[in-house]
Amino acid sequence: MSNIKLFESKQVRTVWNETEEKWYFVIEDVVAILTDSKDPKQYIKRIRQRDEALAEGWVQFVPTLWVDTAGGKQKMGCADTKGLLRIIQSIPSPKAEPFKRWLAQVGSDRLDEIENPELATQRARELYKLKGYPDDWIEKRMRSIAIREELTDEWKNHGVKEQQEYAILTAEISKATFGLTPSEYKQVKGLKNQNLRDHMNDLELIFSMLGEASTTAIVRTQQPEGFIQNKKAAKQGGKIAGDARKALELETGEEIVSARNYLPEKKRPKDRILSTN
Repeated sequence: MSNIKLFESKQVRTVWNETEEKWYFVIEDVVAILTDSKDPKQYIKRIRQRDEALAEGWVQFVPTLWVDTAGGKQKMGCADTKGLLRIIQSIPSPKAEPFKRWLAQVGSDRLDEIENPELATQRARELYKLKGYPDDWIEKRMRSIAIREELTDEWKNHGVKEQQEYAILTAEISKATFGLTPSEYKQVKGLKNQNLRDHMNDLELIFSMLGEASTTAIVRTQQPEGFIQNKKAAKQGGKIAGDARKALELETGEEIVSARNYLPEKKRPKDRILSTN
């Protein structure tokens, strides 16, 4: 979906939401490109008249955000990827058909993965290969995904329900392991909406896995219940990985956490090492 920001050589204006860590797209720009409409505002109005379900949820789909324009900042209707794709479904234009076919294929793929979960793993491997990741890194990344799933399953079984709680516990493990929360870690690597672990090197992935695997083992043995007790277990699990990281750094004289990542060269921040002791 990143390609939609420059579609058919026409620019779609975007807004980065720091709090939600995701992009929002200006709806008028997308509609103008997909329909060749001279008056995208009127076209959007007709879309809402035709699609009652979309109109009812329009406020949720399309918040008004400040957008940089030739005349200065203006408030414009924007949508994230999910909202944008929902709106595209209601556009009866040949140019919108590729997006609709893509959505249909994604839906079909997800249903297949529900029936056969191994397909999801296979597709993930294929995607990483297409992005140029080496095979040994891909194997570590797939293992890290499996370890993460084991941990979240244990959290579910021990009274951790809310996504916000998951995020806090994950941050506790990361802080104890690397001395950084995930959001701080992203800043070191110059990332925005990218997945942090997709930009870790081998050792970063290994210590990340150690922190989560240790936490899983502690949860299984100590049987913590609820968010507060699991938060304590997360700190303990992360500390085990953090102590191991520090021991390796002491022996090698090199920091594990770095700004190096798998971003394209032109998007990479200047390589730097950050002490997290």
